[in-house]
Amino acid sequence: MLEPIRYDVRNYPPRQDSVPAARRRAAWLAVAWGQPGLASDVALLTSELTTNALLHGSVWDRYLRVEVELTGAVLRIAVTDPKGERRPELRAAGDDEQYGRGLHIVDLLSERWGAADRVVGKTVWAELALDASG
Repeated sequence: MLEPIRYDVRNYPPRQDSVPAARRRAAWLAVAWGQPGLASDVALLTSELTTNALLHGSVWDRYLRVEVELTGAVLRIAVTDPKGERRPELRAAGDDEQYGRGLHIVDLLSERWGAADRVVGKTVWAELALDASG
């Protein structure tokens, strides 16, 4: 991966109000970094990744970390949570299920996505190709 041109990191408490806060911050960064055409996709990806971390990886006294970085080729969103036991995986959600579609959204919107184990926890990330029109 290329060296970041721009980088931002914020820690959020494991609460529901952290999801919209992270989403707004990431979308704002996309615009501030000259990629306004990506702002809505960045917002949605950040929302999905942060929600998954909150639902499946949070511990009441440990923060979630949201990193946004811009390289010459991609804008990358990465969310780190303290639980590494459960890796994200695509699954089929039934018509009557409320959950289970978030990673499909991530898969459809991003150029690529994945997860990396950490000493404590995991990081789930997604990358968007830069908007050539800025």
